[in-house]
Amino acid sequence: MENTKRTIQQLQYINSMYKRILDEVDVGVHAVDNTGKTIVYNKKMMQIESMDIQEVINKNLLDVFKFKDNQSSTLVKALQDGKETSNVKQTYFNNKGREITTINNTIPIYQNENLQGAVEIANDVTKLERLIKGNTNKSGTRYTFDNIIGNSPALKEVIEAAKRASRTASYVLIVGETGTGKELFAQSIHNASTRLAGPFISQNCAALPDNLIESLLFGTKRGAFTGSVDSPGLFEQAEGGTLLLDEINSLNMNLQAKLLRVLQERMIRRIGDTKDTPVDVRVIANINEDPIDAVANNNLRKDLYYRLGVVTIFIPPLRERKEDIPLLVEHFIEKYNERFQMNVKGLSDEVKQSFFEYDWHGNIRELEHIIEAALNIMMDEEIIKYSHLPYQYRNKMQLKERMLPLSTVDTYINEQADIAIPLKEQLELFEKSYIEHVLKKNNNNISKSAKLLGLSRQSLQYRMKKLNLSI
Repeated sequence: MENTKRTIQQLQYINSMYKRILDEVDVGVHAVDNTGKTIVYNKKMMQIESMDIQEVINKNLLDVFKFKDNQSSTLVKALQDGKETSNVKQTYFNNKGREITTINNTIPIYQNENLQGAVEIANDVTKLERLIKGNTNKSGTRYTFDNIIGNSPALKEVIEAAKRASRTASYVLIVGETGTGKELFAQSIHNASTRLAGPFISQNCAALPDNLIESLLFGTKRGAFTGSVDSPGLFEQAEGGTLLLDEINSLNMNLQAKLLRVLQERMIRRIGDTKDTPVDVRVIANINEDPIDAVANNNLRKDLYYRLGVVTIFIPPLRERKEDIPLLVEHFIEKYNERFQMNVKGLSDEVKQSFFEYDWHGNIRELEHIIEAALNIMMDEEIIKYSHLPYQYRNKMQLKERMLPLSTVDTYINEQADIAIPLKEQLELFEKSYIEHVLKKNNNNISKSAKLLGLSRQSLQYRMKKLNLSI
């Protein structure tokens, strides 16, 4: 009897000690049993969620907290999947409707191979998330995944891949044509990551000459050259955050080699300095051409491509997700209605049809410019008509209507020599038709067709995707 009493006292002491430790740690701890009922809820978690322990303990968490339509509780997911997750950002609401954002590590708890419950360790980023939404965050970024417009399967797949990339600190290579929104994706990855409190610095590598871009990236040491001073480079300025390098393929090979060293060793050396400085920076790089072609054309080092492309995200051009055009048009009309104090309602049927027939080589940026240009021409009209569209667009549509199949090109050139289609557009049409011809001849065998065309398999696949060719 005395031993039992002593054992109970020891258990009570250990239990109170565990509770004291849990209440002293500076992270939220929330544990549930295998039915989803809360069994552990520490003081920090109460502060994060603005809840009292009596409102949560011994209650099913789904009866207490509400989650967005596209999200589920990370604790419930741990119970369902039985898998551990790390650095997952979650936004949800307490029983008073207050929005809470946390970054969670969630661990399923097993006993004798039976799932008994799950525990979550949470860091509060609610205030930082609100700053981002208010466009006043430290990094100066404006975009999150909520700003990416479109419901097409192609876009949803890319968004999901980018969201997964935001959970880690791996380097990211974003591939996309001009105007597809590469920086929007880069900012969204940064703002969905644990680095969202750190700086986000963007630099176009083609905007400056090589000698300036090197000192800008890596910094300078006083006396390195005439007039040089101690100055931190972009890597040092982006410490703890993200550095976006746009048009990475425009750097010369020597600079690409120096960049590769920094990425591998996470150390930089200022120009003129003799010592290395450690840096904690996530690099996201953008490129507007197929990286395989860039390597083949000596615009991108192969080893740099492999290092940067740990995560590679291909953003589809607008012509491959035309079902998103109505949503984008609605967004841009709303944007410029507010800016110009107008009341445009939408597009005429003729304009809608032409938008779906157009190839959109300038992608989303071109679509936005066309909407803006149309509103500049309009007066009191509420519907954008074909006559409101800019001349350049209407001229391109007329050229497309006049475009002839390859079988009639010779006749066309001989009989209509005074009328010419722009070479770039005709070459693109020829490329598409020729690739279709070679694929058909080889029973749609990619490898054989690529060999005949003098391309790598990856390069042919990229060109097929770019030209909207499917087999």
